Amino acid sequence: MRSGGVLANPARVSRLRAAAVAAIGALALTGCGTDVDDITVGSGNGWTAAHNDGRNSGVSPVAGSRKVSLSWSRPVGGPIEEGVTIGPDGQLFVTTLTADNCAILSLQMPTGRKRFCNPLGPNAISAPSVVDSGTNVYVGDDSGVNAFNSIGQPRWRTPVAGVPVSMQFTGDGNILTVTQSGQMDVLSRQTGERVVSTTQLLGDPDFLEYPNLTRPASAQGLDDCAVGGPQCPVANISPIEVSSGRFFVTLWKPGKPTAALVALRYADNKIRQEWSADLLTEGSATSPTLSTDGSTVYVGDNSKRLIAVDAANGRTKWVQPLDWAPRGGISVSSDGLIIPAGDDGHLLALRDKGDAAEIVWERKDLTLRGTPVQSAGDIGYTAAAIGDGINLITFDTKTGTTVDSDVLPNAKGTTTGTSIGPKGEVVLATRIGEVFAFKPER
Repeated sequence: MRSGGVLANPARVSRLRAAAVAAIGALALTGCGTDVDDITVGSGNGWTAAHNDGRNSGVSPVAGSRKVSLSWSRPVGGPIEEGVTIGPDGQLFVTTLTADNCAILSLQMPTGRKRFCNPLGPNAISAPSVVDSGTNVYVGDDSGVNAFNSIGQPRWRTPVAGVPVSMQFTGDGNILTVTQSGQMDVLSRQTGERVVSTTQLLGDPDFLEYPNLTRPASAQGLDDCAVGGPQCPVANISPIEVSSGRFFVTLWKPGKPTAALVALRYADNKIRQEWSADLLTEGSATSPTLSTDGSTVYVGDNSKRLIAVDAANGRTKWVQPLDWAPRGGISVSSDGLIIPAGDDGHLLALRDKGDAAEIVWERKDLTLRGTPVQSAGDIGYTAAAIGDGINLITFDTKTGTTVDSDVLPNAKGTTTGTSIGPKGEVVLATRIGEVFAFKPER
């Protein structure tokens, strides 16, 4: 063996190889074996979950721009059902279903160029994603929860029963998932291992009494989730209070005339139920939102009602009739401004007065085509129907006044949500499968 033209000493080469292996091993231990996790989770710059944070607040701490302009748009090659999530560096994530089995797609904020697109089960399109500060993305699919790093490399996969339709970070940095069939798991963000025993909202099947009982298909009832129908036991994204571990699930049990709002708590290495209130008439397709202080849960139902519920005991505080059945998220700011969503509705802001809701302002001229969100600086954004198309409307949250209106070129139908990036970018996706990114002008 030669090195630089000189005959190498075999014994010396052997010693160098052994030292190199030892050094690599030590580096691996220090890089992967540490007990310190410095990757944060939860709200921050970016849009880390479907409704931005654990509360489902639909509010960004980034100061909103009063004028934005279209930066880019692009088709993804398949339909889109869930909102776009955005990492702290602006990396975008969207779930879809394309002919070549692109399921979790990542795009770059400045240009819209593809970062990666990985195959998953076909029902990943119905699963929301969450992103941590290291730009690791977590997403469900058919009978599984998956983790990928920022360049799309698989980190782990954990099997579950059903399709995770709710995913949130817990206060201790783990991942709480709930499938449409009612299976709840808390998974380690590092390994995917179960932190607590699996809990079934509908109870575990008795295979001793029914030995021929088969497991339902992973997608069973999923088509009913979009409208909060009875075939989908859990249709919405659960809000969680990270300081206490309390979280809230909408649950329609088989044979029940109404759906329930259920309060649970993840603490002391277990999940336990605190209360259940059968109050969601005709079901719910609205992800509940927690008030900033955690005292109130806001939720909508299919009988065209917005309901405020005492988070401590499930008591109804007030009911506000709407002109439409709310859908998607409810944006609730830190000062209590409440803006519901629903493609059959219009832009409307309310305030919680304790025992009643007060209409602050109303824009019946703006028909919603997506989910309104709020940002710092009293600015809000929503997609609205303008003529035969869709515009991104920038509005003043104090008055409801339009301050900017921008066309989504050739957009049709409705959008899946509105997301705000770390530099004030605004991103929307249409259900037919196109992503639009707007950059702040001032």
